[in-house]
Amino acid sequence: MDFHIGDKVVYPNQGVGIIEQVSSCNVTGQPEMFYLLKLSSSSMRVMVPTNNVSTIGLRRVTKSREIGSILEYLEKGRCRSAADWKDRFKENSEKMRAGSLQQVAEVLKTLLTLNQVKPLSFREKRMLDRAWALLVDEVAVVRGVDRQLAEGLLVKTLTKSNLRILLPS
Repeated sequence: MDFHIGDKVVYPNQGVGIIEQVSSCNVTGQPEMFYLLKLSSSSMRVMVPTNNVSTIGLRRVTKSREIGSILEYLEKGRCRSAADWKDRFKENSEKMRAGSLQQVAEVLKTLLTLNQVKPLSFREKRMLDRAWALLVDEVAVVRGVDRQLAEGLLVKTLTKSNLRILLPS
């Protein structure tokens, strides 16, 4: 995949960023091309070798129509997960690393549904928070709204499926 300066991209499990620079660096003794991207949520800068883009899962932000189908999934879609904590955590971790916003939404909905039945483990709570942040960030960027409006949209959508998320105050 070819990116250019100014492109909005998603770094899996880290969030939305903007390509600030495309340059050549001599890190391993051989010149190699890199994308320098600035992550929106943390202002952290990351150098990604252009030949590792597919391995890492760097992708363009989701299209607006895909956000609609993700919102529909959060409102009406069914979710299922492994009963065993270790299997469920492994499955959800793989979905988060894959980088697909649909899979992040699946993790969010699965954990919210489970949280209604029993308290989540510390690690699952952290994963839920991470899935929420990734979803909010990308929805905000794609819809061209601030984080609060994106959160409101997601809360409203989840409420329709009788799910609640406790937002940090």
